[in-house]
Amino acid sequence: MQDFLDTNITYLPGVGPKKAELLNNELNIFTYRDLLYYFPYKYIDRTRFYSIAELDPDLPYVQVKGFIMGYSVEGRGTGKRLVADFRDETGTIKLVWFKGTRWITGSYTPGVEYIVFGKPGVFNGMINIIHPEIEASSKVSERLSSALQAQYSTTEKLKNHFVTSRTISKLTGNLLKKMNFRLPETLPEYITSNYRLIELQQALHSIHFPSGPDILEKARYRLKFEELFYIQLNLIRFKSNRSRKFKGFVFSSIGRILTVSIIITSPFRLPKLRKRL
Repeated sequence: MQDFLDTNITYLPGVGPKKAELLNNELNIFTYRDLLYYFPYKYIDRTRFYSIAELDPDLPYVQVKGFIMGYSVEGRGTGKRLVADFRDETGTIKLVWFKGTRWITGSYTPGVEYIVFGKPGVFNGMINIIHPEIEASSKVSERLSSALQAQYSTTEKLKNHFVTSRTISKLTGNLLKKMNFRLPETLPEYITSNYRLIELQQALHSIHFPSGPDILEKARYRLKFEELFYIQLNLIRFKSNRSRKFKGFVFSSIGRILTVSIIITSPFRLPKLRKRL
C-alpha cells in the first residue's frame, strides 16, 4: 500500500512525462499520495442543466448540453479568436477560445453532443462562454463524478497547457479507481468512535467526490481533525525532547536583590493600590 501511494505520478493513467513535469513544478505533485491529498478549495453544484434560452450574463457558472455546429475565426491580432456555434433545442450561443485553437478543433467534433460548463457573458448582444470546460456526454458515465464538483487551484501555465481543475478531478478519479485496497486507519478506534469520525478511506473519497453536503462536511471534519491532532502530537514531542536535552536551572527561591531588579527594569508598572479606608 505504501509503495503504491509513493508511485511516481508519471505512471498514473492520463498523466505521462510532460504532464507530470507540469504537476511537479506548478503544484508540487510528485506521487499518487500528493495527488490524493491535493484537496479542492471549493465545490460547484452540477446537478442542474440550463437550456440556452435560460442563460443570462448575471448567472454564475452554468452547464448546458448541446451540439457544436461549426467553427469560425474572428478578429485580428490580440483579439483573434476561435468561435463555435453551440446549439440546443432552445437556441444558440457562442463558445470562444483565445488560445489552443488547433487543439480545440482537433478534440471537439461538430455534431457530437457535449456538456459545456462555464460563466456566461455577452458580446455584441449574444450570450457567449469564454474558454468553457467541454466533455462528451457519452464519457460522463465512464469517470467518477458527483453532484458537487470539486474545484482545484491551478496556475496560468497549467491552464495554457489545458491542465484545468477538471483535469485534476479526472486524474484523482483515475487514482481512486486504481486503488483496489482500503487505506489503513491512521487514528485509533477509540478516538474515531469518541469523536464520531468517518473512516479515512471514506473521507478522502468524499472530499474529492462528495455525494452531498452532509458527507462533505463529515469528510472535512475528519481530515481537519487528523491534521490538527498530529500537529498537537508534534508539539508535545518537541516539548518532551527539549525537556530531556535541556534541563535548565531551577531556582528554589529568588533573592530580594533579583526581585527588586526585575521590578525596576521591567517596562510594566504595577497598578497603584488604593488605601483602605
